[in-house]
Amino acid sequence: MDVQEQIKAYVAGQPEPKRTDMQTLHMRILELLPGCKLWFLDGRDSENKVVSNPNIGYGSYNIKYADGTTKEFYQIGISANTTGISVYVLGIKDKTYLAQTYGKEIGKASVTGYCIKFKALKDINMNILEAAILYGVGVTGGS
Repeated sequence: MDVQEQIKAYVAGQPEPKRTDMQTLHMRILELLPGCKLWFLDGRDSENKVVSNPNIGYGSYNIKYADGTTKEFYQIGISANTTGISVYVLGIKDKTYLAQTYGKEIGKASVTGYCIKFKALKDINMNILEAAILYGVGVTGGS
């Protein structure tokens, strides 16, 4: 199964109304980031153990580790969680930026250093979420 088929199956496996919200968010991110690299992580590690929720990823940048090595990874990710949806904005060095810049205006969402978590799209200001996503892509300099 290719990445697009994995994403489609993952979204289709979500209960309503989360399924519709995930599909809407996925399509909007594809519009915001045309031609971006798509990722699907099933949440399993190299030993096939479940270590996280599955994630859909968009874009690409190199994570730089303390030992000097790098690894290609996605810039923006979305994932279903038990209470709603998480949007990950990776690669931002200032861990207070998202909360300070978008936290007050985004609506009913919790905003941490790299994660925006909300119950449903109707609870948040989509324009603010899009601004946070575009900021994340701009900061990491990827595509």
